[in-house]
Amino acid sequence: MSTTVLDGRQLVESAARTLLDPQGRDLAGAVQWWELGGLPERWPVAVIGQGPPLLLLHGFDSSFLEFRRLAPLLAPHHRLIIPDLYGFGFSPRPVDGSFSPDGVLAHLDALLEALLHQGIDEPLGVIGASMGGSVAVELARRHAGRVGRLLLLSPAGLTGRPMPLPPGLDALGVWFLGRPGVRRGLCRSAFADPGSAVGPAELEIASLHLASPGWGEALGRFARSGGFAGCGDPLPEQPLQVLWGREDRILRPPQKRAAQALLGDRLRELDACGHLPHVDQPQAVAACWLDSDPG
Repeated sequence: MSTTVLDGRQLVESAARTLLDPQGRDLAGAVQWWELGGLPERWPVAVIGQGPPLLLLHGFDSSFLEFRRLAPLLAPHHRLIIPDLYGFGFSPRPVDGSFSPDGVLAHLDALLEALLHQGIDEPLGVIGASMGGSVAVELARRHAGRVGRLLLLSPAGLTGRPMPLPPGLDALGVWFLGRPGVRRGLCRSAFADPGSAVGPAELEIASLHLASPGWGEALGRFARSGGFAGCGDPLPEQPLQVLWGREDRILRPPQKRAAQALLGDRLRELDACGHLPHVDQPQAVAACWLDSDPG
């Protein structure tokens, strides 16, 4: 019996019809496939809502679907732009792609240029989760005139230094991350109360993007690059807030202490919240962003 292999676009179109999570289905149905200057193929960007532009950046080995809980709360106030980061989610993975921090940022450079061509030239708000927090900080320094205020959610990579995985270990890491039992464990670890928060719908979303062609090769090459680390010093000049789950079991205590030393009173902890404030406590995240709106 032959097995049908779906590309990223087909996976997203199927998700819009069949995901167990209705909010996930809605967000998948909002994906557009953009041409970005200088990059081959078309790239997934969920676009929803009306108002000032707000860019949402997901974390490591994840996808735009991370924001399925937060998007409905912000869409009445903002035009949300939610891409899959380069080499992650359901994005194309060119054979000669630069699966590294440089590649991720070059992809976002092209996305910001595309927004200019669409007539969106006002400063963007940016919310970045986990690794997406470091991506947001790098983007804010890189495009100081295009990025307004930032909100980081349990940011990873603000401190420390890059630690590239050598060939062999990267392949082992990819194999490990692809095991169903490991995916279940990681998904459960990301929530404050996995017993009530994690069921088939959450597990489905946590692993769906692994079926994208080139997932393992791109992830391994990103690991060999060393990823995002030490991105917080110096912090960007834009207004910045940070929310961190008090029950975060993904980031180790030394990482959290180093981030607290860097961020000072910009950081606020959320009770009953794990590594994914935008999924565990989406109302609190939305309130933090909207209550801080200078307009």
